[in-house]
Amino acid sequence: MHKTILSVRNLSASYGPIRALRGVSLEVREGETVAVVGANGAGKTSLMRAISGILPLSGGSASFDGIEIGKARAHQLARAGMLHVPEGRGTLQSMRVKENLQLAWEIRPTDVTLEQALEQVYARFPRLRERSEQLAGNLSGGEQQMLAVARAIINRPRLLLLDEPSMGLSPLFTNEVFKALAEIRDAGVSILIVEQNVSKALQLAHRAMVLTHGEITLEGPARELAADARVMASYMGQEA
Repeated sequence: MHKTILSVRNLSASYGPIRALRGVSLEVREGETVAVVGANGAGKTSLMRAISGILPLSGGSASFDGIEIGKARAHQLARAGMLHVPEGRGTLQSMRVKENLQLAWEIRPTDVTLEQALEQVYARFPRLRERSEQLAGNLSGGEQQMLAVARAIINRPRLLLLDEPSMGLSPLFTNEVFKALAEIRDAGVSILIVEQNVSKALQLAHRAMVLTHGEITLEGPARELAADARVMASYMGQEA
């Protein structure tokens, strides 16, 4: 049994009087991919913001590899190997693609040189090699999402937090991004992904859970949830 790298216990968080999360518990083990799916407004982004140290906890606890998240700053968690790809991309628009990647590489020291790290990223995302000298702000939405993922993986994270990686992407770019995520998963990186594209998320994940109005309402092996008509019908508001 692989050890638990992320532990969330009875986590609650609020935006003023609005309770976004209500006693959420989950864990991610080393080398495991866990998906959290749910409709708009379910609390998925709030969950990621709370786990990454951006949204203060109002109750419960969360820890990453023994580091108490409520007492750590986001940059400390990043240096320890927890990288967050936020909703709506996460790139520095006025900098070139290569500069975006270099800054991300500098966040967390590893034994891999910048040149080696860039080559690994470009092998996974050939389009970024072609665009390396372009400003990030001039990339298409799909290319910006690729860059956001590339920024997160260039220094070999231990845990990758992905918030709606397919949002606003065409089916073609969605397929490309999820193909790269599958390669990252198969390389042994732990992943927690929140995603509205239920079928893609469940194909990627080992385990999954449904978040409804800030609470976990269903969980189990991703393959079983993918075959459960309730996930599409009752929880997602889609036809089974």
